[in-house]
Amino acid sequence: MNKEIKDAELEKEYTEILEQIVEEKTTKQKRKLYKTRKITDLKDMIEQSNKLFSDKPAFKYKTDKPGEIESIKYGEFYEQINALGTKLIEMGLKGKKIAIISENRYEWCVAYMATVCGTGIVVPLDKALPANELETLIIRAGVEAIFYSKKFDDIMKDIKERKMTNLRYFISMDLPKMEDGIYSEYECIEKGKELIEEGDRRFLDAKINNEEMSFLLFTSGTTSNSKAVMLSHKNICSNIMDIGRVLYTDENDTLLSMLPLHHTFECTVDFLYIMYRGASIAYCDGLRHIAKNIKEYQITELISVPALFENMYKRVMKEVEKKGKLPTVEKVMKITGPLSKMGIDVRKKLFKDIHEAFGGKLRIMMNGAAALDPKVEKGFNDLGFKVCQGYGLTEASPIISAGTDFDHKIGSVGKIFPSLKVKIVDKDEDGIGEIIVKGPNVMLGYYQNEEATREVLDSKGWLRTGDLGYIDKKGFLFLSGRKKNVIVLKNGKNVFPEEIENVVNRVDGIKESFVYGKPEEDDDVDLTICAKIVYDKDMMKDLYGVETKEEIKEKIWEKIKEINKTMPPYKYIKELIVTDEELIKTSTGKVKRHEEIKKVI
Repeated sequence: MNKEIKDAELEKEYTEILEQIVEEKTTKQKRKLYKTRKITDLKDMIEQSNKLFSDKPAFKYKTDKPGEIESIKYGEFYEQINALGTKLIEMGLKGKKIAIISENRYEWCVAYMATVCGTGIVVPLDKALPANELETLIIRAGVEAIFYSKKFDDIMKDIKERKMTNLRYFISMDLPKMEDGIYSEYECIEKGKELIEEGDRRFLDAKINNEEMSFLLFTSGTTSNSKAVMLSHKNICSNIMDIGRVLYTDENDTLLSMLPLHHTFECTVDFLYIMYRGASIAYCDGLRHIAKNIKEYQITELISVPALFENMYKRVMKEVEKKGKLPTVEKVMKITGPLSKMGIDVRKKLFKDIHEAFGGKLRIMMNGAAALDPKVEKGFNDLGFKVCQGYGLTEASPIISAGTDFDHKIGSVGKIFPSLKVKIVDKDEDGIGEIIVKGPNVMLGYYQNEEATREVLDSKGWLRTGDLGYIDKKGFLFLSGRKKNVIVLKNGKNVFPEEIENVVNRVDGIKESFVYGKPEEDDDVDLTICAKIVYDKDMMKDLYGVETKEEIKEKIWEKIKEINKTMPPYKYIKELIVTDEELIKTSTGKVKRHEEIKKVI
């Protein structure tokens, strides 16, 4: 079968898929899954996307001219991947480990795809890590080349001079040409184009074994206890196709990328899935510029963490309140939710001003990393924005479940992805137990750590997630917390810190909280449930008229006592620490509980 026939068949299949989806969306058929095009590996994916979307924008960016938006098309992206991959092989990096570290940017994506689509194994690194930890991870992984932005020039210069690693190539994303032994990514791409013109097809014709390790991802934590997760093309591609079966995205969508690209959630959902669907990516200029960027790029999809969505919702409702429309809007919101379930959706018309404040195109917001306040989730949905939660972990490539176009329940992390099996094991009296998962997305194991692999992955392929939760009668998954964080009392009762934190964090004036069990010197005395609470100084003054730390603590105690009354006595918070200093977090906003415990006990 020649190339032209294959391309025509692909185009026909894709058109049929789109027509089927459009028909289902317009007739509101209760189909449980969308049809998706099959991909075997990321090389296959980007080749297909190039054929289908070659002239469509893959990445959007602002020029120096105010208000002007330009784009890099799929065809150009594909050409640069091939050129850089060809040059990397020419440099002797076939089958080698190649690291990437930078802020979110186009060059990161080119380097990533050029590595995994025929060259070697990619090792994305956390840009928030200190220099000594980065060097340790580079050594642990056996990295031989690294792509980096100018922010890391000094760190890389020091690592290069120290010669403690196996690094042979340092490749700058910003240099226009080689300088002082530092390679230029741009120059490598240009030289790769020349190699291809001269007939070098080593990268173009490279075969991918989709079951071998091609991605090495370090979990968050200190370098001594962080684990390196081994993933294959099969793992990630199965997850991409699963996302496509339950959430609709097409070439008319533009996503604003803001979470760190080294994180699997951001990489799989906000980069690879978008490339699979033919949509566009725009990079956020920073947290202060989110609202502006949403308008500038006419964003339709936004994927982030609870703090962002909760702040967005507070700002929206505060603006409504300023205009004196809050009582009216709240009354209408109570009606629009039930009406939309009956197929009568007038939310975008009724709340047109609010939608215009977000550029008028934003339609879906996906929350990950931690639980979203149900009030915020319901509020945004009642205003006409689709807000859903997703759940997963690096070891699962990463998504396990999500709210979908077909099924959604406030407070849940959605339904299990189509290709996966999930069980709840070791249940307590309330039916809460550990979530275990099996499917094509489950990791190969931890790199050079068979003992840790055996602890979470059994011989039948079931992965112990370490997360606790339950599945309701309709198949929706709910999370309760992390198994290792559970506070076990002497009477056998379990206290889930995250569950209490979610309630505490809803109090106006409280930014975040950390609940823990404090052991007493007397072994016969039970653990004391304590909370460290981070407050917002300005809000405390504006809302409650309190300014001193003593006054603030007293006011917070009042709120905590109210919360205690809503819970069984064994969950009561009995000791309190208040502060205006933020909790220690990972680069994706998760609290480093082990670090906080050291500070309070």
